Amino acid sequence: MFLKALKIIALALISLILLAALYLWTPDKSKAELEKIYGSPRNAYVSALGVNLHYQDTGPSKNAIPIVFLHGFGASLQTWETWAQALSEDYRVISVDLPGFGLTGEDPSGIYTDQRSVEVLEAFLKELNIPKVVLVGNSMGGKFAWQFAAHYPNQVAKLVLISPDGYASPGIEYGKKPDVPAIADLYRYFFSKAFLAMNLEPAYANPKTLSDALVNRYYDLMLAPGVRGAILARMQQTVLQDPVPSLASIQVPTLLIWGEKDAFIPISNSNDYLKVMPNAKRVSLPNIGHLPQEEQPSIGLAALKEFL
Repeated sequence: MFLKALKIIALALISLILLAALYLWTPDKSKAELEKIYGSPRNAYVSALGVNLHYQDTGPSKNAIPIVFLHGFGASLQTWETWAQALSEDYRVISVDLPGFGLTGEDPSGIYTDQRSVEVLEAFLKELNIPKVVLVGNSMGGKFAWQFAAHYPNQVAKLVLISPDGYASPGIEYGKKPDVPAIADLYRYFFSKAFLAMNLEPAYANPKTLSDALVNRYYDLMLAPGVRGAILARMQQTVLQDPVPSLASIQVPTLLIWGEKDAFIPISNSNDYLKVMPNAKRVSLPNIGHLPQEEQPSIGLAALKEFL
């Protein structure tokens, strides 16, 4: 009788777990559905090293040196919407969903190293017949921007780094493969909007900036086909290297834009860049966090326009 009761309890628990899993299961969203919401006639696709990159190309003339925007980890080209619209009155402005993010989705090669991303970016610019750019990158995109400038110095006219990634955080070693816990793989199948909002909130000095519409955009594009698997692969494949030799080699005029309330990459990190980059200067943004282009767009945009 006791064993029978245990079996009944076990079956009930398994049933509850299965029901919970079915309730929490988060499938990808249809790309066609997402394109209806986040695409526009200004958006296009181009193949670069086998990656079908989604990008937006605006502005009055294709003859001027273009500004190319690179978003951060987990973001998309939509993060630049306000800046791109304002700058497009006078400049050619290109923003791109980097491999593994947004409507670009997964890289068919399965390779998400920094080197691969920089090579794809270089191939992307070649496909658009762009020999030289003003490169603007935020966070992870900032890291790709300075890596690109170090590897292809003749293709960058000016460099703008907004809270860039690149230096190792305390406890992280250069040249060492990251230890991504196996449980992270569940992210492919279960992804809560509340969990996403909780992780996004520290990116803003004023949490009220994180509106429902903004959370929905991040959430929707995280559910684009292949994106969650690509994000996990990037986490597993990203191995930080000492950035000093590359940064010290960059000769182009460089602007560092940094929110003083950045809780992800503190403004104190900017001193490391200023020490080694020969032509860098910094603009500090009071009461702004990690994403000035979203939090208080006009303030960061003013600094960028002055630099341009």
